[in-house]
Amino acid sequence: MGATDNEESQTACPTASAAVPTPPTVSTEALERVTVVVVTFDSRHCLDAQLPLLRACRHVIVVDNGSADGTPEAVRRALPHATLIALNRNLGFGAANNLALAQVATKFALLLNPDCSLNIQGLCALVARAQTFPDAAIVAPQLINAEGQCEINYRWPLTSWRSRGPGAEAVTCVGFVCGAAMLLRTQAIRQIGGFDERFFLYYEDDDLCLRVRQAGQTILIDPEIRAKHRSRGSVQGPRVLRAEWLRGYHHTRSKLLFFEKHTGLQAAQSLRRRVLLAALVGLPLRLLLPVPKHVARWLGRCTAAIVWKHG
Repeated sequence: MGATDNEESQTACPTASAAVPTPPTVSTEALERVTVVVVTFDSRHCLDAQLPLLRACRHVIVVDNGSADGTPEAVRRALPHATLIALNRNLGFGAANNLALAQVATKFALLLNPDCSLNIQGLCALVARAQTFPDAAIVAPQLINAEGQCEINYRWPLTSWRSRGPGAEAVTCVGFVCGAAMLLRTQAIRQIGGFDERFFLYYEDDDLCLRVRQAGQTILIDPEIRAKHRSRGSVQGPRVLRAEWLRGYHHTRSKLLFFEKHTGLQAAQSLRRRVLLAALVGLPLRLLLPVPKHVARWLGRCTAAIVWKHG
């Protein structure tokens, strides 16, 4: 669900610019213009951190991807005003968001992962920033981890070049923002067809951002607006190793699909060979220093690379 790539990265947060301050007060008008969309899967434990924002917003849509931990029941109790779409199976991140976006009647939609929290002032600031830049299809906050470090949740597309340099210190035009927290201009996203539902998990945000730019729209990061991200904290359950296997599997599968779609079959086949070679080289280390969750994730990557078929 919105990963920068294999590893999560952090950097020291730049000092916020004083030129464009975050609005200190809550704007009722701004809240009326946005629908908050949350896609859940066994995410009941995340709900409390999001309640202050979700209870303050009139327009909320929660799509539950077949949770077995009581998430839908908890949403009904805690957020009776929210629209709940309770599915009987996991459709994936992009498909679930598309279901919600089809019901959004407001100008903006905030996509917010269950493991992300944003305060009301931050949401109002995002809406204000989007209103200032009418050609911006996506505006995103700076993600920070539990220790207050900035995560690198923005860059240029993987198809262009590897981003380098210092973090943004003011509103900046970028080529990609992580799908964990992004404000969408609803009509602009509908015009490009929403998420490509072939991406079950991972790289659906890379694909969406690339198509936004191909359509001539702008993507902005505002480092003054910050959302807390408890990365990989949105799913809990007894089958931890299976969850890690699925992470590895879907990450590799989606990366291969992304490269085939945007750089061609030859590039995807080359990537597949590199994944398999890396798996072979890393096998002795996995066997000598077995960490169960790392082994499970490694097996998932290997499986995806072995069974992958183009198209």
